[in-house]
Amino acid sequence: MQQSAGVGAGIAFGSAVGFTLRKKRLGSNEGLIAGSVFVTSAVCGIVAMGVMMLITYVSA
Repeated sequence: MQQSAGVGAGIAFGSAVGFTLRKKRLGSNEGLIAGSVFVTSAVCGIVAMGVMMLITYVSA
């Protein structure tokens, strides 16, 4: 999990920045989970961490 945590955190931070910019430009929260940038970016990070953990597990 420690090997994959950096990937999950990086994806979460990057998507938070991207979703924040998109929300400011468009002025709507369409396409966000529960209308929240934080929740959407956290879910993206968790999914990315899970995928990385699966790849690490399968390749070991």
